[in-house]
Amino acid sequence: MSNHSCPSGSAKTLVIVAHPDLEASRINKRLTVELERRGNVTVHRLYETYPDEKIDVAHEQALLMTHDRIVLQFPLFWYNSPALLKKWLDEVFELGFAHGKGGDKLKGKELLIAISTGGAQSMYQAGGLHNYSYSELLRPFQQTANYTGMIYRPHFVVSGIREVSDEQLEKYATDYANYVERCFNSNNK
Repeated sequence: MSNHSCPSGSAKTLVIVAHPDLEASRINKRLTVELERRGNVTVHRLYETYPDEKIDVAHEQALLMTHDRIVLQFPLFWYNSPALLKKWLDEVFELGFAHGKGGDKLKGKELLIAISTGGAQSMYQAGGLHNYSYSELLRPFQQTANYTGMIYRPHFVVSGIREVSDEQLEKYATDYANYVERCFNSNNK
């Protein structure tokens, strides 16, 4: 079960990195490298693990079962996740595992979403270019957490990625690793 109090130790965290070309990504690559450098979490590079997109569902479910906190890290493409992450969710969060009769294996685990966007944060609001806030666009992930009994935590966003300076990127990397390792309590929902 999840470790929500955290004072005596941190939750075991699994970060699912879903970027189709992580090596070419300045932002997501740096965020991932920072997590790996710290070594306090399990980083799972989805596109590297499944270049053929043939997901080993049993392996993925076993991986989820050994962690208390799940982070989905991805670039927001057309208001959604990259295709392999959607396929991963469709196959891994199956009936009898994540929902339905006997499907309580994710109950009580935390779900955190970490995204990057090309557009500036101001574009993601009513009247902005994209009309909707990040919270509104990520609602399907929140509902997935609700439906599976997971605890949905606040998201992490790096926006305007083309304008992020090297110094800003270093701060984002530190902030992101701290976010992933953060100890949430019931007041942080």
